[in-house]
Amino acid sequence: MSHSENKGLILGIMAGAAGISLVLVWYHKIRKSGATIHFPAFLDLRNRFQYEFHFANLHNEQGTVMALQGRQLQILEKLNDLLLNVEELKREVKFLKKAVPKLEELVRDELQGQAGVRRTSPLHRATRKRRVETAYGATETTSSEEADSEGGYITAHTDTEGESEEERGWISLPAASARTEKETELFNLLQQVDSLHCGSDDDKKESFRLLLEKEEKYGNHQGFLWRLARAYGDMFEMTTDVEEKKKYVADGKIVAEKAIQVDTMCADSHQWFAIMCGYMSEFDSIQNKIKNGCLFKEHLDKAIELKPQEPFLYYLNGRWCYSVAQLSWIEKKVAATLFGTPPTSTVQEALQNFLKAEEMHPGYSKYNYVYLAKCYKDLGQRSNALKYCDFASSVLPVTNEDKEAQKDLEALLLTLQL
Repeated sequence: MSHSENKGLILGIMAGAAGISLVLVWYHKIRKSGATIHFPAFLDLRNRFQYEFHFANLHNEQGTVMALQGRQLQILEKLNDLLLNVEELKREVKFLKKAVPKLEELVRDELQGQAGVRRTSPLHRATRKRRVETAYGATETTSSEEADSEGGYITAHTDTEGESEEERGWISLPAASARTEKETELFNLLQQVDSLHCGSDDDKKESFRLLLEKEEKYGNHQGFLWRLARAYGDMFEMTTDVEEKKKYVADGKIVAEKAIQVDTMCADSHQWFAIMCGYMSEFDSIQNKIKNGCLFKEHLDKAIELKPQEPFLYYLNGRWCYSVAQLSWIEKKVAATLFGTPPTSTVQEALQNFLKAEEMHPGYSKYNYVYLAKCYKDLGQRSNALKYCDFASSVLPVTNEDKEAQKDLEALLLTLQL
C-alpha cells in the first residue's frame, strides 16, 4: 500500500471516530434533557406520598395518645376513690382508738343517767299465761310476754307475777283507811293500767294514754315509772313505723332509767331497763348493740337477784345465752376489738335457763319449748330435741308470738328430719 493510500485510510478512520463521538454527544444531550424534563414530576409524586404517609401516621399516633390518656384518667379516678376510702377508714380507726379507752366511763355514765339515749329492736317473741295479783285479792288472768333478740341481745315485754302489792311496786302505802286521796288515786290508777296491759291493743293504748296524763303528777314514783316504761314497750311493739319505734324506745329507756334511780332495789325497774336496752339493737351500730347487750345482761342479772321466783327472767336469760353462743367469728372479733372482753356464753348455759323456767312454771310458753329443742339439737341430743318439739306442737298458736314460735318450730323439725 502506498503512502497516499495509508494517509487516506487514517483520515477515514478519524472521520468515523469523530462521527461516533458526535453521535455519543448527541445521545447524552438527549438523555440529560429527558431526565431534566421528567425528574421534577417524579419528585412531586414522591413528596406527596411521603406527606400523606406522614399525616396518616400522625393521625394514628394522636388516636393512640388520646386512648392512653383516657385510660390514665380512669386509673387516676379509681386511685382517687381508693385514697378517699383509705382516708375514711383512717378516720374510723382513729375514732375507735379514742372511743375504746372511754368505754368504762360511758357505761358508768349510762348507768348513772348521764349518757345519751341510744336505739334498738326485736326479732323473736314469747307468750305465756300468768297470774296477776290485785289489791283486793288474787284473780286469774292472762297476759302476753314478749322477748326479742337481734345479734345476741334480747328484748322483752312482761309483767310481774305472783307478788304482793308492795313487791310489785304499786305503791308503798299504809292501810287503806290511812291513805291520802293522792295515794288512793295512784293505787287505783296502777290497778287500772295493769288490767289494761293484759287486754287488747286498744286497751294497751288506753293504758299508755292514762299514764302520760299522770306523768307530771306521779313521775317520781318507781311503781308508776316502770309501768310507763312497760307501756312504751307496748307501743313499740304495736307500731310499724320505724321513726315511731325509735321514739318510743328512746323515751322508754329514759323512764326506766329514772325508775332505777328512784329505787335501785326494784326488780321491775331493772327488768324494763334491760328490755329497753334490748329493743335498742334494731337501730344501733354494732358497737352500741354490744354495749346495750352488756347493759341488758347486767340489769337482767340484777332483776333475777331481786326477783328469783320469776320464770320469765330465766327465759330471757336463756335467750341471751343462746344468742351470744351463736355469735359468728367476725362478730366476736369485732366485740373483742371494741371492748376487749366481749360477752361469752354457751348453749349449755342457755339450756339450764330454759329448763329453770320450765321447772318453775311447767308449760311456761310455746317458745320456751322451741328453744329447749334448739339447745338439745345443737348439743347433739336428737331424741330430746324431738321430745320438746312435740311439747311445743301441743301448744296451740293463739297469739302472734305463738305463731312466730310455730314458724321456728316447723323450720327446726325440717332440720331434725334431714
